[in-house]
Amino acid sequence: MFLTILLNVIITITQLIGGIVSGSLALLSDAVHNFSDVLSLVVSYVANWLTRKRKQTLTQTFGYKRAEIVAAFFNAATLIIIAVFLIIEAIGRFSHPQEISGNIVILLALLGIVANGLGVFFLQKDASHNLNMQSAYLHLLTDMFTSVAVLVGGLLMKYFGLFWIDPVLTILISLYLIYMSWRIFIESLKILMLFAPDELVMQDIEKAVVEIEGIKNIHHVHIWQLNDHEIHFEAHIEFENDIALSEFDVKCEQIEHLLHDRFDIHHTNLQPEFHRDDAKEFIIQD
Repeated sequence: MFLTILLNVIITITQLIGGIVSGSLALLSDAVHNFSDVLSLVVSYVANWLTRKRKQTLTQTFGYKRAEIVAAFFNAATLIIIAVFLIIEAIGRFSHPQEISGNIVILLALLGIVANGLGVFFLQKDASHNLNMQSAYLHLLTDMFTSVAVLVGGLLMKYFGLFWIDPVLTILISLYLIYMSWRIFIESLKILMLFAPDELVMQDIEKAVVEIEGIKNIHHVHIWQLNDHEIHFEAHIEFENDIALSEFDVKCEQIEHLLHDRFDIHHTNLQPEFHRDDAKEFIIQD
């Protein structure tokens, strides 16, 4: 991650200078995009460090386990905002086309391909199981594709004088950024909003728990993701008989193993009840 940050700082500075000198909006858009990568990678780097190094305390009982989700949300949101801004700028460029130096565009696009390709290689392994790293990986992957498109555009501008290709490439790259970022934006937003994971079917959980002998009802259920690895579950369990606390411990272990093995729920908190006068709906409207 640290090496990737350094590579993107180099790319951003060179493309920014090259975009100004050449007059290429596509190159400037790539520079802005790479600058957003620098910011997002720094956020991801700090979030990853906080998640691994900082432990839970009396005032931070979850520690910094959500730092990477906040980073993923920030990264995806900034990409979408930048992409919309670039589309607006590119549309304006159609009515005022500018002559662009193709040589500078080609050279810096090649630099972007090499540097971003190395970044993708560095982060590929961790991106498969971590939403924060996945967002950083997608930033770099889209950057690499962006640089390829800019390279093609530079060749067309140099040899055929097709300067209108610059805003066209900018719009296509920006639309691609929005497409690639939208899923991470929505997934991280759902986690921050304490939504239950999409893959869980609530009726299946209710049916499975009630099938355990001695359990009459499960209600007042809350299911949420702490981050992209941990799913938390809490509920009230109503028993058919007035059982001893030791027997409740046995039932707790049964439910915990059931939820972990069948539904991949990692943390369970259960409240026992017997003839308690409260609402018995599976989801209570607070």
